[in-house]
This record gives sequence, C-alpha cells and structure tokens, in this order.
Amino acid sequence: MKASRISLMVLSLAVGPAFAGDVDLSLTNDSVKGQVNFFDTNNDIQLGTGYTYHEGGRDIFNVDFHAQGRTAIGNLPTTAGIGMHGIYWDQDRADGGAVGLGGFATVNIPDVPGLSFTGGLHYAPSILSFGDSDDMTSLELRASYRVIRNAEVFVGYRYLNTDLENSSQDVNLDEGVMAGMKIFF
Repeated sequence: MKASRISLMVLSLAVGPAFAGDVDLSLTNDSVKGQVNFFDTNNDIQLGTGYTYHEGGRDIFNVDFHAQGRTAIGNLPTTAGIGMHGIYWDQDRADGGAVGLGGFATVNIPDVPGLSFTGGLHYAPSILSFGDSDDMTSLELRASYRVIRNAEVFVGYRYLNTDLENSSQDVNLDEGVMAGMKIFF
C-alpha cells in the first residue's frame, strides 16, 4: 500500500509539467506533500490539487479553487487570491473533510529580487464539514527565494487541524516546520 502511494505521487509529479503552471514538493518531519497548480500567477483563476502522506498512515487530499489577481500592499507587489480549499483525509479509524473558505497572498520584496513571503488561511465551520470532521482550519506560511527563473526554494510552517464530530477532541492532521521547492512551467 505504501509503495502505491509513492508511485501515485511520482506519477503525479511526472505528468505535472504537461498540465501545470507549477509543481511544489514540501516536507515536514512527519509528512510529504506534492501540489500541482494548473495556472500561473498572471491568470485570473487558480486551480490546484495536492496529496499529503502523513506518517502513521494518514492520507490527505486537497483541491483548491481561487480567484486571483495582482495588487499591492504598500509599495510591495502582491498576488492575492480568495476562494475555497477542499480537504479530504483518511486514516484507519476515521475519515472526513471540509471545504474551507479563505485566501492567500504572496508579497514580493523588490529590494531583494527573488524573495517573497506567502500566507494562506482557510476555515470551514461545521456546516461545510463532513465525515468525522466538525470544522477545519488550514494555515500555511512560507518564505521563498527564487534561485533561478523557473525554480524556488522555501521554508515555512504548515498547520491543518480538525475537530472530531461528536467529540471534544481535535486532531492536528498535519503540522510542522516545512521546507520545499517549487518548479514553474
């Protein structure tokens, strides 16, 4: 089963360039995530999909859909998006998911070409959750540096949490300091 997950991730990353605007791969101490975004930052929409394998047998799938555009925060060029982040997770004893509403912003630092900061936050209340999830919060923060025209490296923090339905227990589905790379097509 573990080999089939790895094969699925490798296959997804291999066919990504044919259909993608970018592919990113990130690691925490307990998880690995692959993400394919289908449009570049100049497009008015962004559609993406991803898969995270978390140590212990937890599979997390996501689909993202955002309206996006260029703006500025102060004098800093910014790409911002507002939309939905759908999550489905599965492990041995429980599964669930949610459709979180929220957005993201990537701020470029003109004084340091290649440096940018990205933050994304999505929240799903219980009405937008299903299965064993009662609500869900997804937060991702990253600092990126574009090392060449079509690739960047990043470090950051990822937090994905859900409350379990009919329980006072909450579960951190994925949390930790992360590092990764993004390739643009």
